[in-house]
Amino acid sequence: MNLLLLEEADFIGPDRVVLSDRRLTHMQEVHRSAVGDSLRVGRIGGLMGTAQVLRLEAREAELQVTLDQPPPAKLPLTLVLALPRPKMLRRVFQTVATMGVPRVVLVNSYRVEKSFWQTPFLEPEAIREQLILGLEQARDSVLPDIIIEKRFKPFVEDRLPAIANGTLGLVGHPGNHPPCPRALTEPVTLAIGPEGGWIPYEIDLLGKAGLQPVQLGERILRVETAVTALLARLF
Repeated sequence: MNLLLLEEADFIGPDRVVLSDRRLTHMQEVHRSAVGDSLRVGRIGGLMGTAQVLRLEAREAELQVTLDQPPPAKLPLTLVLALPRPKMLRRVFQTVATMGVPRVVLVNSYRVEKSFWQTPFLEPEAIREQLILGLEQARDSVLPDIIIEKRFKPFVEDRLPAIANGTLGLVGHPGNHPPCPRALTEPVTLAIGPEGGWIPYEIDLLGKAGLQPVQLGERILRVETAVTALLARLF
């Protein structure tokens, strides 16, 4: 945990918080904090700064916070992602939060198993938990927006063109396609498929919405690896 993230419910005053959950345990067991120590903190959805430990007991800690730093800028990106396997989904949520993705649209695909949509990892609290872990790693305080679109065709035909408008639309897809561009500054809409890849019908629909295929080479990548590799190359 490189940043202690503060919830609204933690505040007992304008600049005072009380912690009594896993963050307290982390302070005690990892930071080995003591009264008077300073920690990096951020208010979820708000500013970041520092906190001084005023009181540290077995079951709770009281901190005085100074929030005066903006969070890091997000990437100019909308990520359209075919729903990964549930166990991988948790890691993907952490990765996108760590790398500064502001908006993720989870979509269906022909090769996405129907059972994936039943996972408890798609519950709002479960999503939020993984995003917070990613933010703590990266020292960021602003949660990405996660949008769920279970019907591929209506989303791609009716809503994706407006999302992609004014951006560089790309689809990560193995094959005889142009290489993925590097070090972009312009806004990007990027679609990444399931591990089996998009089917031709889906590539065609994505193309009509303004997204063109690009590739990273001959290797077939896991979803979480493709997300990391494509974002690192694009930005």
